[in-house]
Amino acid sequence: MPQAALDVDAIRPCLEGVIPAVMATCDADGTPNVTYISQVEYVDARHIALSFQFFNKTRRNVLANPVVELIVVHPATGAMFRVAARYLRTETAGPLFERMKAKLAGIASHTGMSGVFRLRGADLYEVDAIELVVAPRHPAPRAGPHRLTALRRAAERVGAASDLADLVEHLLDAVVEEFGVRHAMLLMLDAAGERLYTVGSRGYGRSGVGSEIPLGEGVIGVAARMRTAIRINHATLEYAYGRAMREGLAAQALERAIPLPGLAEPGSQLAVPLACGAQLLGVLFVESPQELRFDLDDEDALSALAAQVAALARGFQACAEAPDDEPAAAAPAASPGAGPPLRVRHYVADGSVFLDDDYLIKGVAGAILWKLLDEHQRLGRSEFSNRELRLAPELRLPEVGDNLEARLLLLTRRLGDRRAPLRIERTGRGRFRLVVERPLQLSAVPR
Repeated sequence: MPQAALDVDAIRPCLEGVIPAVMATCDADGTPNVTYISQVEYVDARHIALSFQFFNKTRRNVLANPVVELIVVHPATGAMFRVAARYLRTETAGPLFERMKAKLAGIASHTGMSGVFRLRGADLYEVDAIELVVAPRHPAPRAGPHRLTALRRAAERVGAASDLADLVEHLLDAVVEEFGVRHAMLLMLDAAGERLYTVGSRGYGRSGVGSEIPLGEGVIGVAARMRTAIRINHATLEYAYGRAMREGLAAQALERAIPLPGLAEPGSQLAVPLACGAQLLGVLFVESPQELRFDLDDEDALSALAAQVAALARGFQACAEAPDDEPAAAAPAASPGAGPPLRVRHYVADGSVFLDDDYLIKGVAGAILWKLLDEHQRLGRSEFSNRELRLAPELRLPEVGDNLEARLLLLTRRLGDRRAPLRIERTGRGRFRLVVERPLQLSAVPR
């Protein structure tokens, strides 16, 4: 019986970069040239992309004669395949280019070649044929939890969430328990669409709730900006979060930031965007000290899970914005407990809030907390609603896409992390209560 034709899906493990591929080209006169290539990127069942780094003999040959052949090797079984392909075009921007650029940075720093390796373009090829030339020498090892089973169970868990806070917990628990990932965090996009902030994490010494990273910065920021999953399976300096964590610690010394959680020496990283249609909501990020921890099946499964979570998150936000979410009545607040006054300082310039001289939070979340405390102090209020916050001119929330639910979740978790004598309790759809356990001493610092 003739062997079924192979496609790129059949050789995906060969494209992990563990064993460099060999590439053969010919010039216009038919003179061959053979070289190693650092990156072969999976695109789909009929296409691959190769990294364009140098304008060398190989590059000149490809432009003169677009037919190439590659030898790729399965890193676990030793099986070897010959791939015949044709050059189509070079991409210098977009998700494919950014994904390859991030991976190349990981390869470069792993080999000490960060100053040499620089992606100039992603060369797209159409695959004409794939041929097995060396049979597997070893059986493929068992790859841990079956990804489809893990995905089904994780989908069931996140589908049972009742609100955004519940969804964050269900997602992170599912990633840890169903996929066997020890280190994970979820970040949401701010209303301005410029920064991502952490709303939950697993496996780190501190939660990092409230820590931020700009769009386009590192694996997380690039995955968000380009809305494409980015996976790096080598220890990397250029895209690791050591620098971001150091910057966070330095900023904390200035009392204005929370350090980003993360491994000091990650061996593998995978960032998956959460997007619902054209709207980007955030990023799911997982990492491991082990190299080659995440494969293409992990990337596919977590991408599918992220799509479901994004749709659910958008639904919870829409539910909280429903018209029957009326302003809460100005119910009298409970008397604060005994103890020394809680000194709360608010900087109007950036929304920063300090509790007893310790930094808590800034930005929109800080401005929200100050409004709640001010009305609690002046009017004796404890019951509030999402809608009245949206209508409050001093908060300057955008008319659409304000991410208020995520900001309230961030504030709630940050207060919990600090074990502050303040907390926010949900009392219904779009409603919550401010609980104050000590007398307040409020002071505002003007611009």
